[in-house]
Amino acid sequence: MPENILFPPEGLTPQPAFSFSVSSLRDAMERGDVLEAVAQRCDPQQNLHFTLGPVTGILPRAEALSPWISGAEREISVISKVGKQICFTVTSLESDEKGAPVARLSRKIPQEQALDALLKLPPGAVVAARVTHLAPFGAFLDVGRGVVAMLPIEQISVARISHPKDRFQVGQKILAAVLSIDQKKHRLTMTHKELLGTWMENASWFTPGETVRGIVRSVKEYGSFVELTPNLSGLADAREGLSPGDHVSVYVKSIRPERMKIKLQIIERLPPDPTPPPLRYQITDGVLEHWVYSPPNYTGAPVETVFKAALP
Repeated sequence: MPENILFPPEGLTPQPAFSFSVSSLRDAMERGDVLEAVAQRCDPQQNLHFTLGPVTGILPRAEALSPWISGAEREISVISKVGKQICFTVTSLESDEKGAPVARLSRKIPQEQALDALLKLPPGAVVAARVTHLAPFGAFLDVGRGVVAMLPIEQISVARISHPKDRFQVGQKILAAVLSIDQKKHRLTMTHKELLGTWMENASWFTPGETVRGIVRSVKEYGSFVELTPNLSGLADAREGLSPGDHVSVYVKSIRPERMKIKLQIIERLPPDPTPPPLRYQITDGVLEHWVYSPPNYTGAPVETVFKAALP
């Protein structure tokens, strides 16, 4: 079970089994329940509006802003929430000038609760996350009630990619592990590749003599590196006309754990897979302390990740 099960990402929060009503919202307010609903509009004052059954929900701008976001991003962070699931607590119930029920909401309260808990997680803690944005240098993840963490591109997978969009889509649910925490800046940096398994775990899915699909990730004079899984690549002999991102069929010539190498032969170029296979996680919960990617009999220096607690 992921370590953030009590404060999951927005859109992944289990909801109480009740319909929105004045009485159910009053009960939720008294209990301090964290609820979710889709923001329907953002008014000129940047207050978010929700339809909560017969009740109009209003999330004031000051209660919608994430405290760690500054500058122009603060404006975008509010208006970009329209049409998306937003977590909130109910802070008050009242009536408008026509007597219609109105609920005042806060996103800041559940976010501060989540951030406080996340900052206490140890390095290596596995959490559920949702991809919120992709940039050339990495992916931004919601790791709990809208709290955003950074996943650098080099931590996404062992197989190198040119852009996070080669691996993720915005809105995708994934797992990630805490790599480091900056307590002063309230920033979390995540990693992902360790959860996708070791070289041996990935290589065990292939057998010399079979032909499988792959994706060309880099082209060199001496050959092309072809991704078989996000954490496993092999080297194919040089062939003209190939480019990074090409989908190909490859013949598996040999698998050598002691050298951590797979020899391939490209058969032909293929059209892109219309339904890419889902990520196959080998680790789905707990806290990692030491992860070794390389095989036990590998003759080179071990490829590993050591998760260390930050110094006080």
